[in-house]
Amino acid sequence: MQNINTIKLTEASTIREALQIIDKGAVKFAIVVDQDDKLLGTITDGDIRRAILNGVELDTSIKNIYFTTPTTVNVNNTREEIINICTSKKIYQIPVVDENGHVISIALLDEILKPEYHANKVILMVGGLGTRLKPLTDTTPKPMLPVGGKPILQTIVERFVSYGFVNIIMCIGYKSQIIQDFFGDGSKFGANIEYVQEEKRMGTAGALSLLSEEQRPTEPFFVMNGDLLTNVNFENMLEFHLQNSAKATMTVREYDFQVPYGVVNVNNGKIISIEEKPVHKFFVSAGIYMLDSSCIDMIPKDEFYDMPTLFEKMIAQNENVVSFPIREYWLDIGRMDEYEKANQEYHEVF
Repeated sequence: MQNINTIKLTEASTIREALQIIDKGAVKFAIVVDQDDKLLGTITDGDIRRAILNGVELDTSIKNIYFTTPTTVNVNNTREEIINICTSKKIYQIPVVDENGHVISIALLDEILKPEYHANKVILMVGGLGTRLKPLTDTTPKPMLPVGGKPILQTIVERFVSYGFVNIIMCIGYKSQIIQDFFGDGSKFGANIEYVQEEKRMGTAGALSLLSEEQRPTEPFFVMNGDLLTNVNFENMLEFHLQNSAKATMTVREYDFQVPYGVVNVNNGKIISIEEKPVHKFFVSAGIYMLDSSCIDMIPKDEFYDMPTLFEKMIAQNENVVSFPIREYWLDIGRMDEYEKANQEYHEVF
């Protein structure tokens, strides 16, 4: 992902300024944004040359010559979706915007096709008992249950590796030897895998207190539950976390709940209105987090501590805690019906 600060222009910028940016940059266009960093359009060398042919002076503003309807991708688009959009439109670089139209970065097709190495660590919580998936988990830890012909955990590892996140730590517990025997040091999956053994239930944050000094991340790092199937763009999540200077980032998904009755709104005994089976929308945690390395110091040693408690602690301390909404495929495999659904949908999604 290309840093956008070096290629930003406003409508008041001149053609000469646009030329300077385009000529010296690796990206062969500039982006035009408003005062809130919302994308207005793009300008290329071709746009400028056409303007010059029409007699426009170099010190004229770009307002009337830049392209106002560029192709963009959303911050939540997967690598595969970005590649498909670029190839279908025959473009090699494309602005990445968030839900509000703010430019986050520029995706470069050649960089996407060759994943960049990232030093950021990935910590996977894979020590749970999986009691709701009995009897399948009587002999197999839940993350190792097969979906799409391979363990759930293998898909998670391969997804991170495909985005260049190869330094992985697995927090293991229940039937941990099965996981260790399968993944080893991670080399056959293109990863470097280490392990942390939980002797008791530690929660999604508590296990982080067990990391050794050598394992402790120095960069922002991912924490993810080992029973999730998703094609979220992990590079975009890292970019989002850094752009927002966040202490912690939580992925969230919209959850709809329909009340099965007519809801009566009452004020002092008087009926004000009746809503027939209203739908309420909430954001719920999607089980993927990005934390600053200093967050580990906030976690008590060797005791159960879950991730919502850690986030509540940071919120109470007025830390910069942000949400990363995901719209792409996501499934929490916690019950038998979800496990069956995962197997039905796997090949279509992945």
